[in-house]
Amino acid sequence: MKILIRGGRVIDPASGFDHIADVCVAAGKVVSIGREPADFGAQRVIDAAGLVVAPGLVDLAARLREPGLEHKATLESEMHAAAAGGITALACPPDTDPPLDEPGLVEMLKFRARNLPGPRVYPVGALTPGLQGAGITEMSELTEAGCVAFSQADAPLTDTQVLMRALQYASTFGYPVWLRPQDPHLSRNGIAHEGAMASTLGLVGIPVVAETLAIGTILQLMRVTGARVHLCRLSSAAGLALVRAGRAEGLPITCDVAAHHLHLTDAELARFDGQSHLIPPLRSESDRAALAAGLADGSIDAVCSDHAPHDDEAKEVPFGESEPGATGVELLLPLTLGWARQAGVELPAALAAVTSRPAAVLGLGLGRLVEGAPADVCIFDPQASWTVTRESLRSQGRNSPFLGHQLTGRVHYTVIDGHLDFEAHPAH
Repeated sequence: MKILIRGGRVIDPASGFDHIADVCVAAGKVVSIGREPADFGAQRVIDAAGLVVAPGLVDLAARLREPGLEHKATLESEMHAAAAGGITALACPPDTDPPLDEPGLVEMLKFRARNLPGPRVYPVGALTPGLQGAGITEMSELTEAGCVAFSQADAPLTDTQVLMRALQYASTFGYPVWLRPQDPHLSRNGIAHEGAMASTLGLVGIPVVAETLAIGTILQLMRVTGARVHLCRLSSAAGLALVRAGRAEGLPITCDVAAHHLHLTDAELARFDGQSHLIPPLRSESDRAALAAGLADGSIDAVCSDHAPHDDEAKEVPFGESEPGATGVELLLPLTLGWARQAGVELPAALAAVTSRPAAVLGLGLGRLVEGAPADVCIFDPQASWTVTRESLRSQGRNSPFLGHQLTGRVHYTVIDGHLDFEAHPAH
């Protein structure tokens, strides 16, 4: 389909392009930015006056719950929710049931995703068979099947020798390893940030040192193996300081932060609401402020949704019995825009944190809005306010600590590979 996106504020964060312009899309590519070619002949015209036209969002952590966890969400429901959030590409962690530890499972997921409208799906393969931490998977076969990186997701890896061997193997073949830094012994049975709030509520805490000890180990193993590591969902100021030190040393390390950690702290736990049960846990205000500043100065590479849809039974129980995680794909854009307003970050730089910068982590030629690039486009109103309710979420999992919050920034259209995959108000 030939689509003309007319009169929007076109922003390409990577190149610095920021002008009112027309964008022409055909055959899955951006064919022109500026004036409409005389012979273009658009089949669909989108009036983008007053809207921002940006690269589609790239999400580094969105659980689609297939295979095996369809009672929480389906591939179809979450692909639609992600498109409604302006996401055109996403990385899917390996903690499905069974985990993504065999090529056949990865190929099945990619086949299913290709045959549904919605974002491009990039599976992250399991680092160890069954995520059990007892050996390493056949990374070369999983890469051939379509995996872009390897991870334990949130499963513990207690054997440091296994981790070192995995990093050695990955380094030899150039495979990136994604690790969420949390020492499994110091965090055992923990469900909240170790601090005054957890003590008051009688909740088992996860100390910051559980994160910093894990990062310290990872940095040491990176020095020995030369592996390229991406740290998933930093949660503390101390952890960020270690990442900065590793980078200053020249280690090939990148990191991301979940959008909710830019806004919320462990003060949320006072409501004793399972919606605020997250892993890593919401930490102190000083940690939140440090993460927000680290994203602004580039120490943190990207914001992710950390999308984890749950069925109601997983959340509508006492805090300590609830399952951790929140739905996030539809909130990624407004939460990122909210962080930018609070931090004094200009819109192009804010969009880089959810487009070109996460695309660079993935090593993919996405997150750009330039002539010849894949036609993945997010068209949104940066001023539109809306209230997060169960009814307003398209994800099958309607679990979020932001329920009842008013957010600013709403997606109107999402174009993926040249197809209009989401339209907030379909034409009749």
